[in-house]
Amino acid sequence: MDNAQDNTKHKYGLVGRNISYSFSRGYFADKFKKENLPYAYENFDLTTIEELDSIIKNTPNLKGLNVTIPYKEDVIPIIDGLNKRARKIGAVNTIRITRYQKLIGYNTDYYGFKNSLKPHLNKHHKRALILGTGGASKAVAYALKKLKIQYDYVSRTEKEGVKFLYTDLTEDIISSYNIIINCTPIGTFPDVNQCPDIPYDAITEKHILYDLIYNPEQTKFLSCGDIKGATTINGLEMLKLQAEKSWKIWNKS
Repeated sequence: MDNAQDNTKHKYGLVGRNISYSFSRGYFADKFKKENLPYAYENFDLTTIEELDSIIKNTPNLKGLNVTIPYKEDVIPIIDGLNKRARKIGAVNTIRITRYQKLIGYNTDYYGFKNSLKPHLNKHHKRALILGTGGASKAVAYALKKLKIQYDYVSRTEKEGVKFLYTDLTEDIISSYNIIINCTPIGTFPDVNQCPDIPYDAITEKHILYDLIYNPEQTKFLSCGDIKGATTINGLEMLKLQAEKSWKIWNKS
C-alpha cells in the first residue's frame, strides 16, 4: 500500500501488550469489509504506555483507539481528557482522537458487560464476586453498582478494597455469591488448562459464572460451572457490544 493511499483513509487501532491475537482487529476488519468502508485497523503492541505519544504522531489519520491489558489505567495520565463515566470508573478502553489531536478517554467495557449480563439475571442474583482488580474489573464493578448488585473483590494479594484473598474462599462464601466474574487473564489461550482457584464444589444451578475471556470460548472456569449446572457466559458478547459502542464514539460529530 503506497503512502498516498494510506494517508487518505481513516485509521483505528488497539493499544496493548502481546496482542497478536486480538478480537478487535478481526472484528473491525470484518466490519469495514461488510460495510464497504475504506478504513484500516491496526494493532499497536507497546512495551510501555509512554510509546503511545510516538504512535499518535507517526500514524496519519488516526481517529480512534481501543485500549486493552495492561494499559486501561496507565493511559489515563497521558491523555487530554476523560468523559464523566470513564472518570468515575477509573479505567479507559476507548480513546477518541479529535480533529485537534486531543485524546479523550471513554469506557465502553461497562456498557458491554452490563448489557451482556442483564438478560441472564434473576431475582436471586443479588451478590457478585469479582475475581481480579485490574482495569476491566473496575468497569464490571461500576456496571454491577448500576444494576443494584452488591459485589466484593477477590485478589491474590491484600490491597485496599479487596475483601477476600483466594485462600480465604470457602464453600459457604461461594454459596452466598450467586454471580462470579473472572476478570483475570487466567485460562486465556494458550494456558487453557488453568482456572481461578475457587471452591467449585459450591457452585449450583443458581449461579452465573461469567468469564471476560473469549479465547477459548469455553474456558476451564466456565467448564467447571457447566458441570455444576450454572449459567455460563464468556466475554464475546461483551466485546461485540463494547466495540460497537466504541465505533459510535469515534464517529460522533
